[in-house]
Amino acid sequence: MLEFYIIKTLFLATLAFIFTIGWTPLLTNFLYKYKMGKQIRNSGATPVFSGLHAKKSGTPTMGGLLIWLTTLIFASLFFYLAWLFPGSFLGKLNFLSRTETLLPLGALVASALVGLFDDYLDVRGKGVLGGGGLKIRHRLLVYALIAAVGALWFYFKLDWDIFHVPFVGDFNLGWAYILIFIFVIVATAFSVNETDGLDGLAGGVLLTSFSAYAIICFMQGKYDLAVFCAVIVGALLAFLWFNINPARFYMGDTGAMSLGVTLGIIAMLTNTALLLPIIGLVFVIESLSVIIQMFSKKFRHKKVFLSTPIHHHFEALGWSEPKVVMRFWVIAGVSAVLGLSFFLLDKLI
Repeated sequence: MLEFYIIKTLFLATLAFIFTIGWTPLLTNFLYKYKMGKQIRNSGATPVFSGLHAKKSGTPTMGGLLIWLTTLIFASLFFYLAWLFPGSFLGKLNFLSRTETLLPLGALVASALVGLFDDYLDVRGKGVLGGGGLKIRHRLLVYALIAAVGALWFYFKLDWDIFHVPFVGDFNLGWAYILIFIFVIVATAFSVNETDGLDGLAGGVLLTSFSAYAIICFMQGKYDLAVFCAVIVGALLAFLWFNINPARFYMGDTGAMSLGVTLGIIAMLTNTALLLPIIGLVFVIESLSVIIQMFSKKFRHKKVFLSTPIHHHFEALGWSEPKVVMRFWVIAGVSAVLGLSFFLLDKLI
């Protein structure tokens, strides 16, 4: 039976890659036809970023549709195939289950739709305060609301309040678990969103993170969740095919927001939230650079970095965009392996 789960995971990941590659031209034509291009506005607040990326203005965003829509189609398709043809090979490919994948899939789609709305505001030059898209405080509020639904689901529906500390043990946190859950989701979503700034950067780092969690889920016996992660990995690979420099389109908030929220929820579902900062080390570095810069400008009235997030700092130093992305990918790969190593050591001790 274990062999079948391995085949199922690898097969659906490959199928997701092929399917996503196949329908990408349809999305690309739609985005270019209706001019869904990202606007690089020089408001004076971000002169370094605007100068470095002015040439990218007009490149379509919303490419994250490829990832979450493929995942939704696969989950729905194989669920109904299992209902129509129970016991068949196609039926056995279903990975949508109430205990493992219903919550992350729901969060993926819900946050993706919010991100899609944000992307639309951005390309049309609209926003809640006249700018392009949602402001950061409104994004954080959206993350918190989605996280709160997930936290309440865990606490009341699943009766779950156990938080695992690697190499120490499990702790029953009671209602405090809800607060920790919300913090993990908001922090992860914010960090992924900040990382989405260079061609292929967020996609590549998310690829290593979801790959690591596919392995963790599989080793915990959460096979449906492992397949869910694998389908996202397959779709991410196809997305990267078109997103590497020079990008055909960008991920947009519909991708970054949804995948960030989902990654955080998977970390909570596997009770490995404290390993997430290691597995997704690049995300931590990116968000910390933004926070450090913000506080330094507020209290010291000077900048620590030439531009933030930190990938723009290296661009400003003269690094080429592919060099920054490739080196961050290397860091992401090493940190993902390190996180997996800690996971295995924790299981042995």
